[in-house]
Amino acid sequence: MKLLNAREMKDIDTRASREYGIPSIVLMENAGIRTVEVIEELLVTPAGKHIVILAGRGNNGGDGLVIARHLVNSGAQVDTFLLGTVSDLTADARVNFNILSNMKAGIFPLLAEADLDKLLLSLLSCDLIVDAIYGIGFKGSLNVLESRVAQMVNWSRRPVVAVDIPSGVEADTGAVHGEAIQANHTVTFALPKIGLVLEPGKEYVGTLSVADISIPLTLLRDASIRTNLINEALIAPLIRPRFSESHKGTYGHALIVGGSRGMTGAVVMTAVGALKSGSGLVTAAVPESLLPVVDGSVLEVMTTPLAQTRQGTIALEALPALENLLGTVSVCAIGPGMSRYEEARAVISHVLERSGVPVVIDADGLNALQGEVEVLRGRQVPVVITPHPGEMARLIGKSVEEVQADRINIARQTAEEWGVTVVLKGNKTVIATPQGEVYVNITGNPGMATAGSGDVLCGMITGLIAQGLKPHQAAFAGVFLHGRAGDLAAQARGQRGMVAGDLLAALPDVLRGLETSQANMGEE
Repeated sequence: MKLLNAREMKDIDTRASREYGIPSIVLMENAGIRTVEVIEELLVTPAGKHIVILAGRGNNGGDGLVIARHLVNSGAQVDTFLLGTVSDLTADARVNFNILSNMKAGIFPLLAEADLDKLLLSLLSCDLIVDAIYGIGFKGSLNVLESRVAQMVNWSRRPVVAVDIPSGVEADTGAVHGEAIQANHTVTFALPKIGLVLEPGKEYVGTLSVADISIPLTLLRDASIRTNLINEALIAPLIRPRFSESHKGTYGHALIVGGSRGMTGAVVMTAVGALKSGSGLVTAAVPESLLPVVDGSVLEVMTTPLAQTRQGTIALEALPALENLLGTVSVCAIGPGMSRYEEARAVISHVLERSGVPVVIDADGLNALQGEVEVLRGRQVPVVITPHPGEMARLIGKSVEEVQADRINIARQTAEEWGVTVVLKGNKTVIATPQGEVYVNITGNPGMATAGSGDVLCGMITGLIAQGLKPHQAAFAGVFLHGRAGDLAAQARGQRGMVAGDLLAALPDVLRGLETSQANMGEE
């Protein structure tokens, strides 16, 4: 499913009117009707219920006026508060204001502090509140009066239905500067907006419904919309049941390079992540003194020793052996548990320059590239990098706060400039491709903020590439599956006590579920 920013949604509205002849007031009417349908589900019947509508000056306010009209016709007691003058209304909103006014419905001005008393009385006695103050064009912060209104709505503890997006939330980023209305339900139109799925905006959305307002499907599938929501429909076709006539070589050979003293667990978790995601063969290449530890940790992973430094890290003398290994595998992941040391940069650079297979760079592999990202450009093989916000900040010379404030654009720009697939980890992980396509993930939970979780993800992406998925497909599929495994583990164990091993334990059930759903679809 596509995700839209404000400009893209406005362009779609404009094209629907210009190219298909759908008047904008028809879209407004449809938006209002779809929202009323959600309200009817919540209230069972609006008849006899007291509903407060908060309508702004723009088209979002016009949607609110449509909603008010239909609820009045359903027998509800409706108090509509207009945050603006009639002359401020857009043309379509003014048409709907006039209709509502002609119906002798209760419309009250909300222009000054003195008008809040009437609002307070209505809020104290109402059954439901409709937030139609601001739509997707909102940026910045609510003014003083609007902030007071938002506070009163939130304090009322009445159910709130937001129209398109909660007022105070920015559609492009999910940013909230100051007050915003906390909705229980949000009815958005045509497609979800980016700010509805990113933090902190998502926390104000409640249950999200996506309503069809009759915009032609071709507009919603336009290739120029390059931000996508990762969902099961996108992932399931990639996780196919296995062929009867197959063997371990059918599903690829993943090479995991990393490890140092005290950090063998990272390599093991990555290797098991690759195995449990379906890779037929996995080899862990680690400093030679660590071989017994890795061998004793997991029976199914093959191991190979690498020459090491005095500190127990991968030495430059290991480069010929690494080059030979790269000629025998389907994909290479490098960096987990590798540690920060002087020779690391040369090891990473050598692998990137000599590899004939896709390379996934994680953890200390990324730290080694700080200030040397030019080595990523112009590679002949696909490269996937998996930074958390701190690593991303160091790689691009920005602060963590700057990265977190603009995750989608930063991931997209980095992927395009460096020619790599970027997996920017965190709450709502963002995947960006060298072509500028972006995928946003919504699976997962805070219990996954635990040591080794990122190593498991690196292994999963690597294992999926080994099985033949394109690197960007493996990236967004791996992130989705990783999050779903975390959600399954949280259901079984709770979030606080989760460890990375719980994700690995849950992963086979997640994969089985997707394979089963695909098989059932094939039978229908």
